Amino acid sequence: MEPLLGKTLSELQDIALSVGLPKFAGKQLAQWLYVQRVTSFDQMTNISLKGRQALQASYSIGRSTPVREAISIDGTRKYLFPVFSSLEGRSGGVSEAGRFVESVYIPEDDRATLCISTQVGCQMGCKFCMTGTLGFHGNLTATDILNQVFEISQKSMANNQQPLTNLVLMGEGEPMNNLDEVLRALEILTADYGCGWSPKRITVSTVGISAMKRFIEESDCHLAVSLHNPFPAERAAIMPAERMFSITDVVALLKQYDWTHQRRISFEYICFSGQNDTPRHAKELLRLLKGLPCRINLIRFHEGEQSSKRETSNLQIFKSSNIITMEWLRDYLTAHGLTTTIRKSRGEDILAACGMLVAQQ
Repeated sequence: MEPLLGKTLSELQDIALSVGLPKFAGKQLAQWLYVQRVTSFDQMTNISLKGRQALQASYSIGRSTPVREAISIDGTRKYLFPVFSSLEGRSGGVSEAGRFVESVYIPEDDRATLCISTQVGCQMGCKFCMTGTLGFHGNLTATDILNQVFEISQKSMANNQQPLTNLVLMGEGEPMNNLDEVLRALEILTADYGCGWSPKRITVSTVGISAMKRFIEESDCHLAVSLHNPFPAERAAIMPAERMFSITDVVALLKQYDWTHQRRISFEYICFSGQNDTPRHAKELLRLLKGLPCRINLIRFHEGEQSSKRETSNLQIFKSSNIITMEWLRDYLTAHGLTTTIRKSRGEDILAACGMLVAQQ
């Protein structure tokens, strides 16, 4: 059955009319789905029994619980979700039945960030990313994207954990390659009829592809670009997407927009020993990003399980920069006007850190 979760207000109004309910029942449905977050039609008590029965005959709520939870020694939690919904009939491909995706809950002091997936696997093929070894198996629907948020939010409350304060679309997949469903989910998350989240609490990542122009113009959420090397030829050797849309073109596009107010642009930079952490790279970063209000987040490369993957994949073996080098790079860039931080690594022991999601059952 077609799920209601992931429908916009106008779509819910049309559905209400199609089952004999008044148009205003569409807003009631939105309240039940996105504010009350019900999991059954029986909970929709201000909708007539006849109306609920008519809805249930043709639709499902669209919620599905994770099938596994892993807990890190640092409090990070990773969840494995089955993918039930299909994109058949919509643009962007079909998510295969029997597939899974992972989401990561990251608590820290007075905040909690949820990292969610937007695709089943990934087609970008970054040489350092374990997720890339999965290949691409389809786009998630807005139903599957929102379900990750709702289910983990519910679990965090049930466990008396810090409620979600931030969302990052940095899990499996390239969000800009599933932009229709991502924008649909973001609309529902930020709309008054939906979850009412501020777009300033949501960050969407990309390796940098042409579709991000549409994202910038149709969304107010923050943007994070996976940079990892400022030299196009060197970047292309580890990130095939560079050959389709060069980092120089990415930055040129970003400079066409205003990033001086509340909306933020950041660059993710995984540090590889001797490969992108040298003074030569630091100087090129300053040249490349000059005039663009932004931040760089330095990330330690997570080497876990590389050796076990080497024989069965094209994953190259990389070594992480040491902390002394990363601190030098941070301080050098910051001293020259480019705000730079070192992101704290979380959940590495359960393969939940950056680039480690492989949807293991």
